[in-house]
Amino acid sequence: MGRLVERLDRALYPGQGANWDDHLFRSVILEGLRPEDELLDLGAGAGIVEAMNLRGHAARVCGVDLDPRVTENPFLDEGRVGAGEAIPYADASFDVVVADNVLEHLERPEEVFREVARVLRPGGSFLVKTPNARHYVPLIARLTPYRFHRFLNRLRGREEVDTFPTCYRANRPADLERHARAAGLVLEWVELVEGRPEYLRFHPLTYLLGWLYERLVNRVPGLTSFRVLLVAELRRPGRPAGAAGDLAA
Repeated sequence: MGRLVERLDRALYPGQGANWDDHLFRSVILEGLRPEDELLDLGAGAGIVEAMNLRGHAARVCGVDLDPRVTENPFLDEGRVGAGEAIPYADASFDVVVADNVLEHLERPEEVFREVARVLRPGGSFLVKTPNARHYVPLIARLTPYRFHRFLNRLRGREEVDTFPTCYRANRPADLERHARAAGLVLEWVELVEGRPEYLRFHPLTYLLGWLYERLVNRVPGLTSFRVLLVAELRRPGRPAGAAGDLAA
């Protein structure tokens, strides 16, 4: 079965490999990241996603996570243990905050969005990547117990300790718009993306079903809202320090 799945990979998705979604998000981050920026990785964890290694691309890369392993995350200049509802940094500390597969785990997203707005500098960006709640993966996740999620991720080669409960309370464009407005942020753009059906690659038949689904949601305009990935930028209003037009001191 494994060899046939690999053949399907090469035939159907020659340009996409493992963790294609993380590499896509990395490109979104790097597109607007400046060398002088200070960046916060919200939910940085232990540093298991290589694509989220942004050291050297910003003046300082910090991370926050409830997992104490964040303090040893090799992708960070500094890691602190803390919750998104109470980010352990001062007001206006960062130019960019990123969250890779974090929003789906938030029990109180409105509090987290307010905290992100607080630690962002005027004009700063909050970049997020998260599953779209209308896709079949989150729908199945909401109908199955947590132990099943751990079992499935173990089959996919992920440690059980890195599998977390999901809530999906900020996982639709409308959810992002609502939470952004309540936090004083502006939703700049949202993109929904469908790619290689990662969760259905355990068998050739399920793989082909996932491929047919991908073809449909990418080719039929009315099905766009059912794509798997939600990527968005939220911005704190205001002019960044040193922006053109500022009065000289």
